[in-house]
Amino acid sequence: MALGYYFASSSFSSEQYDEAIRRLDAAGAGAPAGRSYHCAFEGQGGIHVFDVWDSEEAFAAFGETLMPILTELGVDPGAPSVAKIHNIIVG
Repeated sequence: MALGYYFASSSFSSEQYDEAIRRLDAAGAGAPAGRSYHCAFEGQGGIHVFDVWDSEEAFAAFGETLMPILTELGVDPGAPSVAKIHNIIVG
């Protein structure tokens, strides 16, 4: 069952996001196993992120690489809203 994770951080700048993506790519985690969709968009307070993951375990494994990077950048993503995905339409 796919899960959607929505992070609405109140202090995640576009510069911090871009650097996090660069560091994830350098760590070999730019396109992690188990993530089928990633969207980053401007919201109140900065960048918000919505991801679709195949499982909680895949998301947790990615977090082992992501969280140290965010900590180094001074980003607190906060707790995500998590929901079961009912349907995805692309295009």
